[in-house]
Amino acid sequence: MLSTNEGCGLYLHVPFCETKCGYCDFFSVAVKDRDTAPLVARMLGELDGRLSGNPRRVRTIYCGGGTPTILPPAQLADLLQAIRRCVEMPAIEEFTVEANPATVDDEKGGMLKAAGVTRVSMGAQSFSSAELEALERIHSPEDIPPSVDVLRRCGIGQINLDLIFGVPGQTIESWRESLRRAIELEPDHICCYGLTYEPGTRLTAQLQHDRVIPCEEGLEADMYELTMDLLAEARFEQYEISAYAKPGCQCKHNLNYWRNGPYIGVGPSAAGCDGQRRYKNVSDVAGYVRAMDERNEAEADSEFIDTPMLMIEMIMMQLRLNEGLSIEAFRERCGAAPVALFGDALTRLVDLAAVEVGDHIALTRKGRLVANYVMAELAGACGDRDALPFVTG
Repeated sequence: MLSTNEGCGLYLHVPFCETKCGYCDFFSVAVKDRDTAPLVARMLGELDGRLSGNPRRVRTIYCGGGTPTILPPAQLADLLQAIRRCVEMPAIEEFTVEANPATVDDEKGGMLKAAGVTRVSMGAQSFSSAELEALERIHSPEDIPPSVDVLRRCGIGQINLDLIFGVPGQTIESWRESLRRAIELEPDHICCYGLTYEPGTRLTAQLQHDRVIPCEEGLEADMYELTMDLLAEARFEQYEISAYAKPGCQCKHNLNYWRNGPYIGVGPSAAGCDGQRRYKNVSDVAGYVRAMDERNEAEADSEFIDTPMLMIEMIMMQLRLNEGLSIEAFRERCGAAPVALFGDALTRLVDLAAVEVGDHIALTRKGRLVANYVMAELAGACGDRDALPFVTG
């Protein structure tokens, strides 16, 4: 499927957070008085095992979570230095670390810069105290600008800010204010995610017990359209459903995911895929440590990707991009001409002005508002599948 000479991404999952936010369905745990050292030590072992003798050159690194910068300085330094030992740093095109406001000081910022980190993604989420409280975030709006200043002072080349819209109690005016204040900080990249009520989260439980009132669907659509307009005015280019970048600042690591490239996952709950086989690690800190001690690996699930599954995954991932689903890549990797395969479903979507067809099949602005519907229609033309892919990052 994929050449072993092709570069790949490396993802490391550090699951520790100060607290577990009510909306979050990523595997993360509150650090409290937990000893983080055993997990970090096993991650170093998995990192070495995954990369030793790997024929693919790592091009991008993404250390996420959780909040990697919550680690004690010595452990964060150990992790960063281990990464540097295991990869060819001159070949690295991008090295991202996630952080939350008020978790990076000059010591840690300098440590990130010295380790070759080129990009920090910060979970700002909102500039409204009430909205941060609804999301169960523990930082305040006032923590965000100083944290950005620290990163700039330490020489981090690119900064991303994450924001969330559709928060209970949010208004179009408060969302406009969050966008304005984010733009004012002059980041290189902004991600704007619509809030989703994921199964098993505290926020979803509150919704089911009528303790929160969700944002109206029409208002959320208005927020999304406002996002596209304001960020375009501020010279951010939207290149994916939720991602906006200044010229030359697109996230290369995430582009590799969205273009169905290979990636290696390290840490509890991390997933990896070589284009033919995908694995996912144990989603438990103690279980991960135990598995690494007993088996020197921590995989909990794996599967081989057959052609129907690959078709669906290319639809689900590449249609997120403004450039869309590559007709040539789909034909080469799946052995089918997508326009003919999608048939009437694609014709209906074109008639609805939800997609455009050229070298790529791409969502229109109207189509981005109903992206899940478009993806389901095209995926349905490939046959039903019982499960969708698990994705990291």
